[in-house]
Amino acid sequence: MEKMTYEQKIADLRRRHEALLSRQNMPLPYGNGIYERYKYPILTAEHTPLEWRYDFSEADNPYLMQRIMMNAVLNAGAIKIDGRYLLVCRVEGSDRKSFFAVAESPDGINGFRFWDEPVTMPDTLIPTTNVYDMRLTQHEDGWIYGVFCAERHDELHPNDLSAAMASAAIARTKDLKTWERLHDLKSGCQQRNVVLHPEFVKGKYAFYTRPQDGFIETGSGGGIGWTLVEDITHAEVEEEKIINPRHYHTIMEVKNGEGPHPLKTSKGWLHLAHGVRSTASGLRYVLYMYMTALDDPTRLIAQPGGYFIAPDGDEYVGDVMNVVFANGWIKDDDGRVLIYYASSDTRLHVAVSSVDRLIDYCLNTPEDKLTTASSVETVKRLIAKNKAVENGRQ
Repeated sequence: MEKMTYEQKIADLRRRHEALLSRQNMPLPYGNGIYERYKYPILTAEHTPLEWRYDFSEADNPYLMQRIMMNAVLNAGAIKIDGRYLLVCRVEGSDRKSFFAVAESPDGINGFRFWDEPVTMPDTLIPTTNVYDMRLTQHEDGWIYGVFCAERHDELHPNDLSAAMASAAIARTKDLKTWERLHDLKSGCQQRNVVLHPEFVKGKYAFYTRPQDGFIETGSGGGIGWTLVEDITHAEVEEEKIINPRHYHTIMEVKNGEGPHPLKTSKGWLHLAHGVRSTASGLRYVLYMYMTALDDPTRLIAQPGGYFIAPDGDEYVGDVMNVVFANGWIKDDDGRVLIYYASSDTRLHVAVSSVDRLIDYCLNTPEDKLTTASSVETVKRLIAKNKAVENGRQ
């Protein structure tokens, strides 16, 4: 076989990359009726532009090596602007540093392509080591806000190189290209998974919080919190209450946190969140849903028991096993809901549902009564109902 020239190697590389980017996705059969999963991940490290990874100068890179290797694409904020489906993805390099990059699709499922360059995010006076997991909110004040985790070394433990501090960073934009960095959310504890509510509440900005004593451990943090802020440019948690608490021996006994901002519907606010529990093989992350009242986003009106999405098949395998996580979804005008979730901190997927189906799921799925005996009674009630339905057909 004749050896390829340098130009032929590049052409072959571009051909294979284009085939990946243009591959059509398809829904998996035999779902659960709540949503449809899709066969392929929508974004992986291999989807990142070749120009981010390769030096195409033969003189400088004669072996056509990847000079900058990408490790993962995950945990994306999502928004629809002028008919374009846009994701602000967390892209992680092989150096463990994450950065934000925008990927665009014509239909929200197929053909996601990254913009030419990653996001240039301004820093604060205290430099940030790592940033990730941006939640996007189109706020009624006219700005698009990105709230994300800013990670820094915990200087109270200078000799512990794994000791970290997490705070909620806030930035705003009009076009996802030029960003204005605001002050981090000021809080008396570490804050991760903070989300901005899309509307003013009592004339103030409203945040869903996740207070925790340490970078990993929640400690006294009781669950998903809520706080109102007067000035978003100098946001500070002054009063905070837990609106969705953790519970023993549930999918959220260790931690829980808000995913993307909730969706407003005629029946209430739809919330997507993550829950964490301990297992023999480590922490297990799943997604769950709950609903709050339209007139009071802090008042719980429904919470289905158990998980909404959990890892399935190949989704179990990756950098951090047994994890699904979501911080972005899009509601279309026709009621379609696109749910963007990552698996095992490695790749990004989409699941498709609708507002009507998600409302039905939340309002009509039994809640977790927190004991085995009550779970058995819940199953028996469904069995009895189905027997009555069957007898009525006879």
